[in-house]
Amino acid sequence: MKKLAIIATIATGVIGLSACSSGDSEVVVEMDQGDITKEEFYQELVETSGESVLHSMVYSSILEDKYEIDEDFVDEQVNMIKEQYGESFEMVLQQSGFQTEEEYRTALRLHMLEQEAVTEDIEVTDEEIEQRYERLATEIEASHILVEDEELANDLYEQLLDGADFAELAEEYSVDPGSSSEGGELGYFSTGDMVPEFENKAYSLGADEIGEPVQSDLGWHIITVSDIRETEADIEPLKDMRETLRNEIAASQIDEEEAMNKMQELFEDANIQVNIEEFEDLFNFEEIPEVDEDTEIE
Repeated sequence: MKKLAIIATIATGVIGLSACSSGDSEVVVEMDQGDITKEEFYQELVETSGESVLHSMVYSSILEDKYEIDEDFVDEQVNMIKEQYGESFEMVLQQSGFQTEEEYRTALRLHMLEQEAVTEDIEVTDEEIEQRYERLATEIEASHILVEDEELANDLYEQLLDGADFAELAEEYSVDPGSSSEGGELGYFSTGDMVPEFENKAYSLGADEIGEPVQSDLGWHIITVSDIRETEADIEPLKDMRETLRNEIAASQIDEEEAMNKMQELFEDANIQVNIEEFEDLFNFEEIPEVDEDTEIE
């Protein structure tokens, strides 16, 4: 499942397309080489980034009108990222396309609003939250063989039960480019690091156990667990993590097609009319245009 993209605001606090009139000749820059008027500035913005900015402004307004985000939670997430990257935080921001921390915070908040929209109909039970919390205390070392065909997966599983070498079969048959050359080894991981179907199967296995093939969007996995250990990370009390865990579980269950349909419905219900000639057809689409995913901090 791809993550939904964070739509970055462009030139936050400077661009106000709706506020600029094409007939406004107010000088915004004075210099010996000639003045730059608000009209010229506006036209340059329209031609270079107007479509992206306008789309982002409308999108943000629609989400903010319908959904709410706890600002304290936004602050917590920003602080967590700052702690993660330490002194490299500013550099990482710029590499991700953000000029300031406030730009990143604005984009993160928009991302959270988007997540709220596409997960509002996904039910997450207390049992699921508690299970995820319990798994945070454990890391699993595992290997897998990923194939596209169920019949082949079952055949390889039978070979493994008969004593075939897991690493050799992984190198020969696995279509996972990241692990096949390593005999299927994935290293250690914890809850949330793998697709749900893979995680559930891995956490159901004991050390040195090989699980029956399980299907995910990626294909068919044959998983073997080599080690189970306690995580070294400090874990906050469940009551402090419940909302975060709920959001993570819901996000892992998002159907991309349904999410795109939900976004399209929000646009259609907004009755958008663009009064700028260059962009009057911007929101006349059958599907939501894809947006750049490069502005997301992993």
